[in-house]
Amino acid sequence: MAVAIVAFGFASPAMAGDAAKGAKVFSANCAACHIGGGNVVNGAKTLKKTDLEKYSMASEEAIITQVTKGKNAMPSFLGRLSEDDIANVAAYVLAQAEKGW
Repeated sequence: MAVAIVAFGFASPAMAGDAAKGAKVFSANCAACHIGGGNVVNGAKTLKKTDLEKYSMASEEAIITQVTKGKNAMPSFLGRLSEDDIANVAAYVLAQAEKGW
C-alpha cells in the first residue's frame, strides 16, 4: 500500500486539455492581449516559460484558475468559455511556452 501511495501519490497529473483545440480558442479569445505569448497590458507577465515559472503559473491548474477567475486587468472567462475550452487553452499555453512561442 505504501508503495502505491509513493508511486501514484506524487506523480504529476497528465495534461487534461487538448492543445490543438486550445489553439483555436486562444486565437479567438486570448490572442488580442497575448499575441505570440506576449502581454499587451503588462509586458513583464508574458506567457513565456520563464515568466510562467517566475509567477507560479507554469501548470495547467494555475492557468485554468487564472482564465476562470481572472486577476487584475485580466477578465474572468467563466461563463464565456466552457471548462473544456479553458483546459484546452491551458494545454495550448503550456505547449507553446515549451516551444518558445
